[in-house]
Amino acid sequence: MHVILIPGFWLDGDSWAPVTRALRDAGHTAHPLTLPGLRRRDTHRATITLADHIAAVVEVVDGLAHVETDEGEDGSEGDQPTPRIALVAHSGGGPIAHAVADARPTCLARIVHVDTVPLPDGMPINAELPIVEGEIPLPNWSVFDDEDLVDLTEELREWFREIAIPQPALVASSPQSLSTPARFSVPATVICCEFPSAQVREWMRDGAPFAAELAQLADLELIDLPTGHWPQFTKPEELADAIITALDRT
Repeated sequence: MHVILIPGFWLDGDSWAPVTRALRDAGHTAHPLTLPGLRRRDTHRATITLADHIAAVVEVVDGLAHVETDEGEDGSEGDQPTPRIALVAHSGGGPIAHAVADARPTCLARIVHVDTVPLPDGMPINAELPIVEGEIPLPNWSVFDDEDLVDLTEELREWFREIAIPQPALVASSPQSLSTPARFSVPATVICCEFPSAQVREWMRDGAPFAAELAQLADLELIDLPTGHWPQFTKPEELADAIITALDRT
């Protein structure tokens, strides 16, 4: 299966390295993405929007979907194969993945949300992060909740700060835009890290606004992986196993 890996804020495609290796060892074709403005050489980030990040992922999906359609599952031209493209998205990448499902619902076999949930229409990813000249540097650790930082050792925090790339501010503050009900038909897995699945189900049951899209998904599974908000750093092997298990059920 083609697996497109969407990083969260401040991270590029290399941040998925342990998961990427495990996916390839398991026989999948991994596509770790670095989104616009998240390359170290990028210096002009102030005008990059959430729509730009969504469009970048849609472009990759379209390219892979074209290959799948041309070849077919048995290699014969003209077949219409079952979708063999999955998205794996961490943190701020989750709303991007959900918007891609809105744009290309028939192209996706599954979305795996890593400590994130689909974002409802009109809601920004996080408009409260401190902005400096149109971008958001990795904030002081005091900005994060204690649950975010579980298992993130001092060594990992220092390394994270070294590799962190400023996030385009408009990606965080632009409202989500959704319009296609078919997005709810894309199977989804949520890997719950900083909050257990029982808490997520309670939010869904109680009608928490940020969980409104999650509650409408037709095929949803919740998996517990207790750790902080960056499991690709704190529990990479366990995260890779959880992702591969989810993909194997697709």
